Amino acid sequence: MRDYIDVTGKNEDEAISKALAQLGLDRDDVSVEVLERAKSGFLGLGACPAKIRVYYGPEEEEAPAPEPVPAPRPEPAVREEPRPAAPEKKEQRKERAPREKRERPEKKERPAEPRREEPVPSQPVPLGEEVDDEKAAAIKTFLKGLLEHMDSAAEVKVYLPEKGRYKVILEGQGLGALIGRRGETLDAIQQITSYAVNRGGGPRVRIHLDAENYRAKREQSLQHLARKVAGKVVRYRRSVTLEPMNAYERHVIHTALQDFEGVTTYSTGTDPNRRVVVAFDRGEKR
Repeated sequence: MRDYIDVTGKNEDEAISKALAQLGLDRDDVSVEVLERAKSGFLGLGACPAKIRVYYGPEEEEAPAPEPVPAPRPEPAVREEPRPAAPEKKEQRKERAPREKRERPEKKERPAEPRREEPVPSQPVPLGEEVDDEKAAAIKTFLKGLLEHMDSAAEVKVYLPEKGRYKVILEGQGLGALIGRRGETLDAIQQITSYAVNRGGGPRVRIHLDAENYRAKREQSLQHLARKVAGKVVRYRRSVTLEPMNAYERHVIHTALQDFEGVTTYSTGTDPNRRVVVAFDRGEKR
């Protein structure tokens, strides 16, 4: 069992922050179980703080049960065959019935264990030729000016995979600074570009910004994280609260676990600190 501490706070987020400050750890290094949710009460009466349990330290892996060693079978006793008697006359010989061979039960082969499929690295989807309409020109003009202020020489390419939705790809060297920690900078550039292009009037369009195929890689990483956390929730029968995510990333987690047996998911908190809780479904029949 991992080590844990119990912490209280006005709400779950404050309690988590206190625990991380007390342990000196990051959010990814711990698992959180909500013991009691915060209650505001009525006119200040009956208020109750939130209480959480934070698990930290290395996880103990369950040792596989040793396979039973079959006991050695006793060697069959050697039977002495009787010496043949003197030959009898053919008329007096009695034919002996042949011994029936006992059929040995066939050994049942154990079904082979299913092999775990390794995640296939995502490949960028072909987008066809670049588009050069009025909206695409506005996207390029704004982004080139913004990238100049950020001292980036990235090249901007705009595609139109479907009507009203523009796919913008940044190409070049050293794009990590434009992506940022867990895509935060990329999200900010996408949001401000969408605002700048749509404020001029005309039909509103959606802009999807990507660099180095980060979006697909991030989605694949979130799906892997969701399955890993769900396995822990089912094993230890306790809820786990994930790190704050934006609306799209929370949607990826909910979708990845919607058919996962034994768990349920819901979101808690307010943006930008809204989180997904992966909870053990006690009503699930197992």
